[in-house]
Amino acid sequence: EAARLARLRDEKGFRAFKIRVGKVCGHDQDEWPGRTEELIPAVRKGVGDEVALLADGNSCYTPGKAIEVGRRLEDSGYSHFEEPCPYWELEWTAEVAKALKIPIAGGEQDNDLAQWRRMIGMGAVDIVQPDLCYVGGFTRGLRVAELARRAGLPCVPHSANLAMVIVFTLHLFGAIPNPGRHVEFTIEPGDWWKDLYHPALEVRDGKVQI
Repeated sequence: EAARLARLRDEKGFRAFKIRVGKVCGHDQDEWPGRTEELIPAVRKGVGDEVALLADGNSCYTPGKAIEVGRRLEDSGYSHFEEPCPYWELEWTAEVAKALKIPIAGGEQDNDLAQWRRMIGMGAVDIVQPDLCYVGGFTRGLRVAELARRAGLPCVPHSANLAMVIVFTLHLFGAIPNPGRHVEFTIEPGDWWKDLYHPALEVRDGKVQI
């Protein structure tokens, strides 16, 4: 994985990468024993210190384990720890956010504005990640971004693939005053979204045109 990301850094100019740690909704388990502990420093070593690194826990951890993994991420200079705990356990996530220096991100699953107000108000996340296809479109996405702005937080809309959601996401990025530093732009293959729109989005010098 480290070699693959280093190659993409050189070919496309990517300046940030996000990796998956743990296992999706994994109850503190890993994809295989020792994977996360090896992956975190290996990717940092492979891409160098100039590339920003982010990690996604995909609702894997209880607070104690999330804090342990978060400290490993901090030791390797990662700058974003996404959904460390089950996304519905906001108190757990708030506990992790309080214990760690690395910014905690979340919210891609959430579609209830009351839940967003609660999440931001209790300090569960440092970076808000509404998904326009989950949250209910541009109007509601803009409302979440505004809640974040009022709290002094950046908004990094979630976009899991290169179907229409990435097009929507780029336009939202261009419309809000508090965008985060990076756009989530998948590097995994997916033939099913080819030819959905033209021109196709292409990364050049680490950037993609809105």
